[in-house]
Amino acid sequence: MKSPIKSKHYIEPDILLVHKPKGLSSFDVIRQMRPILGTRKIGHAGTLDPLATGLMILGIDTGTKKLTQYLKLPKTYIAEILIGKSTTTGDLEGEIIEDKFVEKNDVRNDEMEYQLLQMKGSHTLKVPLYSAIKVQGKALYTYARRGETPPYIPEKEMNILSIQILDSYNKGIYHVVKIRVEVSSGTYIRTLGEEFGRRIGYPATLQNLHRVSISNYLDANAYHFHKKKKNRYPGIVRAIIQLLFVKKK
Repeated sequence: MKSPIKSKHYIEPDILLVHKPKGLSSFDVIRQMRPILGTRKIGHAGTLDPLATGLMILGIDTGTKKLTQYLKLPKTYIAEILIGKSTTTGDLEGEIIEDKFVEKNDVRNDEMEYQLLQMKGSHTLKVPLYSAIKVQGKALYTYARRGETPPYIPEKEMNILSIQILDSYNKGIYHVVKIRVEVSSGTYIRTLGEEFGRRIGYPATLQNLHRVSISNYLDANAYHFHKKKKNRYPGIVRAIIQLLFVKKK
């Protein structure tokens, strides 16, 4: 069956680049794509958190068997780190753990850039409590949602390949640092945001996260399933409605 999606969004006949909008889980994306592609057999090569946006790689039918070769590819993100607040989830979806007024003298651009550059390389850090990593057969987020304390929180090697500041600005009592970061597979940007805050002496959490690319595959080339077709003739439609419902004098 011919795909209803243009060939420019495919990197192989059964491997598709798809943009994930904000507010959907990665599995929600698969659910949305099933009726579009006319198949239930769809998988993905790496999740994105519900509040994140950007590129996902989907395998369709036979493509699901190829996804392992895409799982380990490096990923590039644009992230906004909110300095002065920490949450249970490491992003704005969670409950606030700590709020702290950010002193302007404590967040000089040169110091923040220095601390960010120091983070380049490999780090062994704890994974987020709200993650799918399993401990004694249960995903960590299962413990968190039940209000239970897991037996332990695993640590994982996370590797920052490159990192740079794109912007920095005050936001009320907080401060926001916008960064571009390329990481190895399995690196949690929420964890890196919290680690950056720790290094400059403040609680921190992610405000926004956008996956720009997976290796050389760009979100700019991805299929946007959530875009609605615009009415090409809004004036004509409005005029017809007025003619139908206007009362004759």
